Amino acid sequence: MRQIKRIGILGAMASEMEAIKGMIQQPHTEEISGIRFVQGTIHGIDVVAATCGIGKVFAALCAQTMILTYHPDLMINVGVAGSLTPKLNIGDIAIAEKVVQHDMDTTAIGDPAGLLSGINVVYLPCSQDTVRMMEACADALGYHRETGVIATGDVFMTDSQKKRQVADTFDAISCEMEGGSIGQVCYVNGTDFCILRAISDNGDENAHDDYHLSLDMAADRATQVMDRFLANLAVGQKLFQG
Repeated sequence: MRQIKRIGILGAMASEMEAIKGMIQQPHTEEISGIRFVQGTIHGIDVVAATCGIGKVFAALCAQTMILTYHPDLMINVGVAGSLTPKLNIGDIAIAEKVVQHDMDTTAIGDPAGLLSGINVVYLPCSQDTVRMMEACADALGYHRETGVIATGDVFMTDSQKKRQVADTFDAISCEMEGGSIGQVCYVNGTDFCILRAISDNGDENAHDDYHLSLDMAADRATQVMDRFLANLAVGQKLFQG
């Protein structure tokens, strides 16, 4: 992996971000556009972290502000998500190879499902070096993980039929509400990114209850993987520096 000077870490909710913010050494807090950005170090790695809010607009607003203000070399979206595949159960880890926005739909005028007009792509690729490191971290912690397409939309998935449609249309393994828009902001700015999620529910009719029962556990597992990633990166950066 190339030298990384600063990492931006975003999560939608306090439950996904408070533990990570609590790890930051010598924190400095700044509020921009109603978003609190906390800058400092974790394991000696320069980071800036923010709780962006739920949904694609809040996520995009936070990501763009973070890029313009703090200039991270890598952005990581961490949190929880719903499963779209039997391969991922509650508590497992989903890592995005690429992201898609499943609620972008201009198929009525002949476009493919998920096409992002203006950049004319459907899938946005994540940093492959980061993906491989995240996989190794999840494996080292003993968590089952899958890597593939994570699908983003402004909907909390609680419908088995809709779940199957998103999974089949985009070959997606997981669904959530922020990663695809963060990926789009990073793509247009030329910033590497990665999406790390722990499964809190199965995106079906039981998702509401499962989510509330599993949120804290899933958020903790995602935080553990993120912490291990930063610790490993710090070792790698020291070796890189000689």
